[in-house]
Amino acid sequence: MKFDQALQLMKKGDKMKLPSWGGYWCWDNEKKTVMMHMRDGEVMDIRDTQRVEYTLKNVASDEWIPAYEGNCTVLGGTPSFGFDTALKYLKRGFGLRRRSWNGNICIKAAEAQSWEFSNVSRPDLNLIEVGPFIAQTNGARSIPWNASQEDVFATDWTFAEEEGNYGKNK
Repeated sequence: MKFDQALQLMKKGDKMKLPSWGGYWCWDNEKKTVMMHMRDGEVMDIRDTQRVEYTLKNVASDEWIPAYEGNCTVLGGTPSFGFDTALKYLKRGFGLRRRSWNGNICIKAAEAQSWEFSNVSRPDLNLIEVGPFIAQTNGARSIPWNASQEDVFATDWTFAEEEGNYGKNK
């Protein structure tokens, strides 16, 4: 939904968020403003934001949803989102996984790489360049990963660190 609809629901007491957020926004009747409840536990008046462009982009979003215990870290849940949003987070360096995946597996964006082979019979095949690419990792080993059609249409993507796995690249 668009922000104007989300704001009306906030004014009625609902907590609202974007799908990937671990926190939420709500209306404070006493202060007559939106209060931002961040994933780290900080609460800030929207008028005090230091990241004006980021905040305005959030306001301009048409993906607002109600925040509740199942989809919001601050309320005890885990946010999830679609592959379109997952791809944006991969590009920003976050480790991601699907809730339906077993084990410690997650995916991350990997830098371009090249491999040189000295004992190849064809000289035109002695250097292979790849990347950048998406790598599947278990923390110890990474291999190239390709999304299946199921992965592309799934809405259970989550941050790997939310699931106790490998978070943002340093």
